[in-house]
Amino acid sequence: MVDAEVEAPAPVSKNRRYRKDKPWDTDDIDHWKMDKFEPGDMKSHLLDESSFATLFPKYREKYLQQVWPNVVSTLKEYGIHALLDLIEGSMAVKTTRKTWDPYMIIKARDMIKLLARSVPYEQAKRVLDDEMTCDIVKIGNVTRNKERFIKRRQRLVGPNGNTLKALELLTECYIKVQGSTVACLGPYKGIKQVRKIIVDTMNNIHPIYNIKILMTKRELMKDDTLKTESWDRFLPQFKKKNVPTKKPKKTNTKKKYTPFPPPQQPSKIDLQLESGEYFLKENEKKQKKIEEKEQKSIQKSAEKKSAKAELFKAPAEGNVVLDSVSISTDIDLSALKSKIKKNKKLKTIVPVEQETSSTTEEPIVKKKKKKLNVLEQALEDTIDAVTEGELKPKKKKKSKTTDIPQPSEVSEPAGEITKKKKKSKEVALETPAAVDDGEVKKKKRKKSIAAAEVDAVESEEVSKPNKKKKKIVS
Repeated sequence: MVDAEVEAPAPVSKNRRYRKDKPWDTDDIDHWKMDKFEPGDMKSHLLDESSFATLFPKYREKYLQQVWPNVVSTLKEYGIHALLDLIEGSMAVKTTRKTWDPYMIIKARDMIKLLARSVPYEQAKRVLDDEMTCDIVKIGNVTRNKERFIKRRQRLVGPNGNTLKALELLTECYIKVQGSTVACLGPYKGIKQVRKIIVDTMNNIHPIYNIKILMTKRELMKDDTLKTESWDRFLPQFKKKNVPTKKPKKTNTKKKYTPFPPPQQPSKIDLQLESGEYFLKENEKKQKKIEEKEQKSIQKSAEKKSAKAELFKAPAEGNVVLDSVSISTDIDLSALKSKIKKNKKLKTIVPVEQETSSTTEEPIVKKKKKKLNVLEQALEDTIDAVTEGELKPKKKKKSKTTDIPQPSEVSEPAGEITKKKKKSKEVALETPAAVDDGEVKKKKRKKSIAAAEVDAVESEEVSKPNKKKKKIVS
């Protein structure tokens, strides 16, 4: 026979020594479940009245007046009375005999606190739910420097409110940054996370680090195998780096030793006695300060006006002096004539054969020649007039049509030139056939002049063989 092995009973701990199995306590029961409190669960009314009141800023007065009827109607469902005092600037809530939930007065207190901190009514009424809570974090006392405080608060909000939106999505909470407080509204777990992030941000830890940790935790929660393991190896670890800034070294220069102490500086009372301000009354002192302020304001306003007036001042312009054209008889006329003749020779001349062949470019060349001939003739006329003493200060009449004088007419006196101008005006009034004949004659003249000028150039080139021959270009 084989003896049956008897199993030894497992050792029982001292704490569970007297604990017995409960037949109604099974695994499918959730011990953390909170049953909803409904009307009728409280058998009798409250014995005493409870009330809470909070102040609100003046800029919230208009909004609260609009929303208050909705607040009263929502709290009336739970048997709580709400009051709005615009004279004192306060909101109050209190219980009544119809209140059927004793904890609802605490929820109503949180609701009016959120309304005072610029939270809209649609969000504030969510506090009345059992699974929701709120928290108001004070951030004004963290830093003394105002600029640093504003920068860190702005860091919490982020560019265009992106950081705040990310926190709201990850924690499932509503966050409102207002002045020196941050109002949060959401589930208990999310409120705890939000409070930690806000405090860290005001202590110079960027919120993006905490956002990364929350995002990794959110991904790890989806994996069932990692529920019982530690997540420290997956979470990012950020080391704080304080880089010390190099301050310039102070060089202490030793002063010369003097056995005598420095002269005592006059105190504030001594200065007042010297100026006579010490003996003035309080009203006179106030009046004096007001007068000094007025004088300073007058000086500043005058400076501002002068600065504005300078913008409208015209810039300084240089005095432009127009030199009057004076013709004197001391000019070397022979040198001037030689210069004009040289310019004529250097200018390009079109041969007769080329002029007949190129018909398309003929009118353009003619126009240029006409303008040049007019200027040259005007100069030669003035020089001849000065030599002969016939130049007189007469006003020239503007004529619509300008006649081109010929080279043969240069040596003629001024009287003959005026006669030729009159003749040219009479020719303009003739018939078209006569005009055509005149144009043919002019062309013949020009051809003869061009041939004469070519001969003159060739004769000069023969006389000066060292100089290079210049090309004749159209």
